[in-house]
Amino acid sequence: MTSKSGSEGIEFVLKQAKEQNVNFIKLWFTDILGMLKSFAITVNELENAMTIGMGFDGSSIEGFLRIDESDMLAKPDPDTWVLLKPEQGQYSDNAPVNVARMFCDIYHPDGRAFEGDPRNILKQNLRKAADLGYTFYVGPELEFFYFKDAAGTEYLDTGGYFDASPLDAATPLRRQTIQALESVGIVVEYSHHEVAPSQHEIDMRYTDALTMADNVMTYRLIVKEIALKNGVYATFMPKPVQTENGSGMHVHQSLFKGGRNAFFDASDPMNLSPVAKSYIAGILKYASEFTAVTNQWINSYKRLVPGFEAPVYLSWARRNRSDLIRVPEYQPGRENATRIEYRAADPACNPYLTFSVMLAAGLKGIEEGLTAPAPVEENVYEMSAQEIEQRGIKLLPDSLIGALGLFEGSELMRQTLGDHTFDNFIGNKKLEWDEYRAQVSEWELKKYLSIL
Repeated sequence: MTSKSGSEGIEFVLKQAKEQNVNFIKLWFTDILGMLKSFAITVNELENAMTIGMGFDGSSIEGFLRIDESDMLAKPDPDTWVLLKPEQGQYSDNAPVNVARMFCDIYHPDGRAFEGDPRNILKQNLRKAADLGYTFYVGPELEFFYFKDAAGTEYLDTGGYFDASPLDAATPLRRQTIQALESVGIVVEYSHHEVAPSQHEIDMRYTDALTMADNVMTYRLIVKEIALKNGVYATFMPKPVQTENGSGMHVHQSLFKGGRNAFFDASDPMNLSPVAKSYIAGILKYASEFTAVTNQWINSYKRLVPGFEAPVYLSWARRNRSDLIRVPEYQPGRENATRIEYRAADPACNPYLTFSVMLAAGLKGIEEGLTAPAPVEENVYEMSAQEIEQRGIKLLPDSLIGALGLFEGSELMRQTLGDHTFDNFIGNKKLEWDEYRAQVSEWELKKYLSIL
C-alpha cells in the first residue's frame, strides 16, 4: 500500500468527495474482538475529521476505556477512502445519496495513538518488521456458510468441494458478492463451493497486511449484506454444524525485503530460505501461545478436532493438509509465489490481532535463529498416538480456557499486543468461558438425565 502523506492525503480525499458528490462518510473501526463499529459524518465534517478526529465514547466499545476515561478520537485514514454503491435517500426528489467509507485509527484526546486500537497494534508490529527491512504480505482464505436464516442451520444446498450448479445453489450469491467486493477495490482470485454442504469460499488476492486486515473486515460485512439482500444468512461461525467440516481462515504469508521475497531460495530443494525456515520454526514454537487470538471463541475449538481437515498438530510440510503449516507448491520455483500457509486460524478472528501475533512469532523465530524441525509429509491423522509422541509432534490447545492459559503466560504475546489489549482480551475471554461452563447442554441432558 502506498501511503499518502498527511496534507496530501487530506487534499486527495477532499477532492474525491467533491468530484464524486459524496454526501456522507461512514467511519469504521473495530473493537478488541474484531467487531466492526461504524458511525457516519456529513461531508462538511470531513476535513475536520481528518485533521482533528471525531470524538466518541470509548467506554461503550468492548476492550477500550473505562467510563471515567472514555473520550476518544476516531481519525480516518485517507488511504482507505472508498466510494460505496449509491444509496437511495429520503429526499423529496428521490435524489441518490452518495456514501463513502474510511477506516479510522483511534487516538487519545491528547493525540497519542490509542494502545487498545487493534489497527494501531498491527501498525506497530508492521513497523517492527519494517525496521528489519521486511514488508509483511498475507492472503487469507475465508470460509463461511449460507443458511436459510439466523435461527438454525438449514442448508441452501448439499454440494461439496468445487461442485457446480445445480448442487451449488449459491453461485449467484457468490457472483454478487464478488462484484460488490470489486466495486470497493478488493481484488478476488477464486470463488468456489467448499467441502461441507452450503459452505463457500471467496479468496482475495494477497496484499500488505494492513490493507488485508481492512479488506477482511469489509469482506465479512459484504458477504453478510449480500446474503441478507437475498433473504438468506451468512455466518463465519467456525463450527456451526457438528457433523461437518468447520470454517477456517488459512493465512498465506511471506516477507519481502527490498522488493525480493525473503522466503525464496532457488538453491534449496523446497525453495525456502533460512529466513523462511526460521519463520516457520517461530510459528511452530509460539502457535500454542497465540491460538487464543487466532481462534478466539468457545466454538473455535469445536472445529479444532482431528478428522475434519482442521489442523491440530504442530507440524509442517509441503503438500500435506493435515499439518499446521503448509508450503504451497502451485507454482514451484517461482519467487513471488513462495510462501507459507498457516491453517488453524478461523474467519471469526480479529484480523488485525491475528496478523500481528503470527508476524511476531515468525520474526521471533528469525531473531532467535530457530531451526525448523523436519517436515512431516505423512498424514498425521493416520498416525498412532505412540508414533506422534515418538516424532515429538505436539498439539494445539483444545479449548479456549486451555489456549488462554498459554496465552496469559506468554511474554511475547504481551509484548506484541501491549499491556492494555493483552489484559482486556484475557478478561473478556475468561468471562466468556465462565458463562459457557455454567451452561447445561442438550448433550448433558441426553447423557445423564435418565441415568443419574
